[in-house]
Amino acid sequence: MTYKITIEPSGIQIDCRSDESILDAALRNGINLHYGCRNAVCGVCKGVLLAGSVDYAGFDTPGLSEDDRRQSLALFCRAIPTSDIHIEAEHVDNPETIKIKNVSATVEDITRLTSDIIRLQLTPTDNQQLEYLAGQYIDILLQDGRRRSFSIANAPTSDAHIDLHIRHNSEGDYTHYIFNEMKVNESLQIEGPFGNFYFREYSNKPIIFMAGGTGFGPIKAIIEHALAEGIVRPMYLYRGASRVEDLYMEDIIHAWLPRSNLSYIPVISDKENCTGWKGRTGWVHEAITDDFEDLESFEVYSCGPPAMVQAGHKAFTKSGLQDKHYYCDAFEKATD
Repeated sequence: MTYKITIEPSGIQIDCRSDESILDAALRNGINLHYGCRNAVCGVCKGVLLAGSVDYAGFDTPGLSEDDRRQSLALFCRAIPTSDIHIEAEHVDNPETIKIKNVSATVEDITRLTSDIIRLQLTPTDNQQLEYLAGQYIDILLQDGRRRSFSIANAPTSDAHIDLHIRHNSEGDYTHYIFNEMKVNESLQIEGPFGNFYFREYSNKPIIFMAGGTGFGPIKAIIEHALAEGIVRPMYLYRGASRVEDLYMEDIIHAWLPRSNLSYIPVISDKENCTGWKGRTGWVHEAITDDFEDLESFEVYSCGPPAMVQAGHKAFTKSGLQDKHYYCDAFEKATD
């Protein structure tokens, strides 16, 4: 069975199968809608359900509040039509639209960055090249049909290889494999790029970056790209970590500072275990609102744990940030 989706204000109509989400149907039909995590967490894909009905098939939807539901909003990444529907959604129309590719890659290097974070460096084979925007992610395709999503941690200016920053997940068997069994020269299949978390380089607004954990990876890619493009607008990197030792690749950040308009503010949340730390402590989103009372003129790029991304959105919009200028990617842990 298929249902008709009408997208306003463009009036475009597409067919949606009864087993696919609104977002999947749109992408399958070449319609680029805003999306981020694809796990109903970040809320980037949120849009208005003007008519008809949808179902989430029992999937948890933390990115959709009760107030959102009262306003007839839906999370298009997980909402499955149960009738013909009309929705209101903006298309992602930009000159950098990139075709999603499935390519072979070789594990070039495996480097331990902290006790539980590694850098996995991949090189596409057979003269293939993966085009992407700074901030986007790829899927590693497993032999049993599963996928594992990881953000790209280097700018497109160095796309001869693909860097991934991967934290060990005690509940996930694939990160256990990467940390304990994966070897250099191993072959992988990857697909991408995906995600609406990418650098809007044509804006002139000052930027606040909020990174938590390996969320630093895609933000690193964005900053590298901004520096390569000669972006001169003010940029502020707020980086949250539980422990001082989790602030990996600090040398790269300090190398950026003398040649950019970038300011760097690391924030440690575990106050009891940061002996000798002379920097900021507490929650990283609170450090930002302490420093900026009015965020109306800013853009914020937020990447990392879902709790941080959600707390940041709530705090920043309360401080005047426009919803459309909060770009985010919430990292969900895979448990199967």
